[in-house]
Amino acid sequence: MTDYVQVSTATRTREQAVALAAGAVQYRLAAGAQIIGPVTSVFWHLGEYGTGEEWQLLLKTSKVRYPELEAHLLEHHPWDNPELCAVPIVLGAERSLQWIGDSVAGD
Repeated sequence: MTDYVQVSTATRTREQAVALAAGAVQYRLAAGAQIIGPVTSVFWHLGEYGTGEEWQLLLKTSKVRYPELEAHLLEHHPWDNPELCAVPIVLGAERSLQWIGDSVAGD
């Protein structure tokens, strides 16, 4: 088990996803991010069934930095109540995990 997580959220546009990723990485809240899309989402929202096209954002960070990353994403996300989930990185190449740790530790 590691001390790192992968965090996911989604936005309506690619530009919104890039902006969220850029802020998180520049402030060293995440080591890096991938933006995937467009993807089709199927969901319940406000009691109604729906589908939509979104851009998925995946970010890597440490468990220690997660609260700051969450706060940053919630503050800057274009949606009032975005889905924001973190899953543990159970295993990973040692150099990749070290990269995450070094990147979010700052200088």
